[in-house]
Order: sequence, then C-alpha cells, then structure tokens
Amino acid sequence: MGKKKKRLEIEAEAKINNPENSQTDAESNLSFLNGDSHNKKKKKKPKAVKENDTEAKAVEIPTVSIAIAGSIIDNAQSLELATRLAGQIARAATIFRIDEVVVFDNKSNSGSNGAFTTHNNSNENERGAAFLVRILQYLETPQYLRKALFPRHNSLRYVGLLPPLDAPHHLRKHEWSPYREGITLKERATSYVGTMVDVGLDKNILVDQVLEPGVRVTVAMGTNPNFDSDLPCQVVSSSKPREEAGKYWGYKVRYASNISSIFIDCPYKGGYDYLIGTSEHGLIVNSSQLTLPAFRHLLIAFGGLSGLEKSVEEDNKLKGKNVHDVFDLYLNTCPHQGSRTIRTEEAVFISLQYFQEPITRALQGAAS
Repeated sequence: MGKKKKRLEIEAEAKINNPENSQTDAESNLSFLNGDSHNKKKKKKPKAVKENDTEAKAVEIPTVSIAIAGSIIDNAQSLELATRLAGQIARAATIFRIDEVVVFDNKSNSGSNGAFTTHNNSNENERGAAFLVRILQYLETPQYLRKALFPRHNSLRYVGLLPPLDAPHHLRKHEWSPYREGITLKERATSYVGTMVDVGLDKNILVDQVLEPGVRVTVAMGTNPNFDSDLPCQVVSSSKPREEAGKYWGYKVRYASNISSIFIDCPYKGGYDYLIGTSEHGLIVNSSQLTLPAFRHLLIAFGGLSGLEKSVEEDNKLKGKNVHDVFDLYLNTCPHQGSRTIRTEEAVFISLQYFQEPITRALQGAAS
C-alpha cells in the first residue's frame, strides 16, 4: 500500500506542475491509428441504468502492458538493423498477447505525450522513440490497411524484410471472422444511410453510422460467412472481439516523454494497479515461486541502454526516488547470464515467457 500511495503522490505532483491537460492534435492522430483506443473519453451513462453497472464490471478484462525505452533504437548500427529490432518487439508483444506498448523517452520534463504520429510525411531519418512508435504501429495494422494509413516514409524502407505478426485481426480475403478491421471511405451508400468501409474483402461493406473518411474502425460482421449480405454492419469498440469472442486483437501504442509519464498518462481508469521493473540488479525469484496479486492493469517496464535506474534518476518528477520506490516489484528475470549484457529485445522475450505462469495464476485466482 505504501508504494501505491507514493505513486499517487507522483501523479498528483505532476498534475499540479502540469495544469495544461488538453489533448494535442498529435495525440488524437495516435489514437486514430490505434482504432477505437481505450483512452477515448466515454460518455457517462445516466444513473437510471444502474442495473448494467455490475454487468459492466464483470466483463472488464485484465490487461498487460509493457513499457520500452526508445533509446534501444540508438544502439542499432543501421536503419535495417533498427527495423529488425523493432520487429522483434512487435513479435514479442503479439506472441504474448500484450494489450499496450508504451515507448518512453528519457526527457527530464514531460513534453507532448503521443507526439509521434505516422502523419509526419517528412522523410528525415527518425531515431529513438519516434522510429519505434512508427514501426510498432505499422506492424500491428492489418496489411490491407497499411497503404491508406501510412504514407511513404524513409523509416519504413525495410519493413518488408520483417516476418508478419500474423495476429488474429490480420485476416486474409477468404477468411471469415465475426470482426474485421477496416478504414472508412469517402464513397457513400445509395440505399442506406451510413458509411462504406474497406475491411479487406473483394467488396466494401456498409456500416450503419456516418463517419469521417480515413478512420480505422473495428466492424462486427454479423453471422453470414459468405460476405454477400447487403445489410449494414456495425462499428464496435476495438476491445469487443476480446470481450465477446476471447480473441486477441492486437496492441495499442502510446508515447511517453519520460518514465513518470508512463504512469501519469495511463489510459486506463484508475491507472496501473501493479508495476514491475526488470533489471539485472533486480530480485531473483524463480518463475514458479513468484506470486502476483490479482490485477486489473499490469505494467512491465524494460530499461534502455542505461537501465531503468538511469531513467528514474533523470526524471525531474521522481527526484529523490529510486526504482524500488517507483515499482511494486523489481526483478531479474534472467539470472546467471553468460553474456555481460542482455539486449532489451532479448530481455522482452525472456521476461514475457518468465511471467506467463505467474500471470496465469494471478488471473485464475481472481476468477475463482
């Protein structure tokens, strides 16, 4: 409880020091690329609908987020190697069903979180967090939407060399799924009021809402696997496939200007309720003996070239604090290493495998 109190103090101090809490255009673009992002403000339901409150709480699905220092890109010796490094992070996030990837900088003060978007058409070479955000977003997007959502950019020059994520929402034309990702089009329907959407099929489909063109949406396709119905489909939250069908539906990408911004700008109501840091200086516990508490939103953080210790030290909002004050648990997930260093992209795979069993036990304990 002491650590949670300290974390709340950090967030409170940051909000006092940073009263401008308006969302920038760049942040809007970032959530646009992420589809129906969980950081959108939801309209409050009238008090009369109280009977649905317990049902809504019951279907809330726990999430696992990872935070990665953008500085890991600076260690790559070429654009191709930097692209392959980012591809490994994307593969790890998908394989282990991560819900959110936060890419953080080591700036001493908070800048514009979410400032890096794929709408920057400049062909200047990107480094660090900007590059990692772009590649992670690109790879998470289904192939048939990439051309419409991602203008040509020098940072994307080598993405064709990367293995596909092959996530459940990366569907082929012939594959039926109750949900598909799509992009809204300028073309208007003639027989119904609504919007035409490209969902990667031979023909565009109609949804029953009037939406701006160029927006990524998740569409409930109905029950007809032949794709031959002319009835309008429905746009739903991007979390719906997981809530209703148990399908993993990709990860969101968020930028944080420093390590404290990871927690302060958390998109989940109530914030992350359990924070884990990873380091070779952390506590050594066997995965089979590690017990995690029941959680709603878990975050696992990975440091950059200088580790999480340096990121905490350089953050002005965390003055006088160390990693043990910031994180609920600080672990060494790969003890007795043979190499003097473990690269972050390697640590992500090692650590996410390490946490599989403890996370499963925590979720099973919460469900029982």
